[in-house]
Order: sequence, then C-alpha cells, then structure tokens
Amino acid sequence: MHLLGLVRDFGEGQREIARAVAGLPGVKMSNACWGSPDVFAVVEVSDQKDLNKLVMDKIQSIEGVGRTETHIALE
Repeated sequence: MHLLGLVRDFGEGQREIARAVAGLPGVKMSNACWGSPDVFAVVEVSDQKDLNKLVMDKIQSIEGVGRTETHIALE
C-alpha cells in the first residue's frame, strides 16, 4: 500500500518534522515544502493496520504536527 501523507505544521518546524517523519519505518521520502501543506511524505505499508500505526501513533505524535491528510495510491 503506497500513500502520500500531507502534514500540516503549527509553527515553524517543517524541517525538523520532515526529518522526524523520514526516520520512521516505511517512510520512503519526507520533505519540507513551501506553501501548504508543510511536509509531504511518501510511505509504503503492508496494510491498513500498519498505516494506522504509522499515521496515528507515530506521525501525529511528533511535536508540531497539527494535522495530517492521507491519500492512498490506487495503483
């Protein structure tokens, strides 16, 4: 399962958030961006259970992460 995660930051910690996300298992790429959202991440997980763990337990617990949006690739 591939997805594009969009992270919105509360503050000015985009680079730190992108680095923290990049260090998580399953994350293939994480970059701070200009504009909105503040961080894009491409991840690969095996199923919805792993996706929930990654997004809800790991990414959303990073300091400064205000909200996330998840877009699952169809093919």
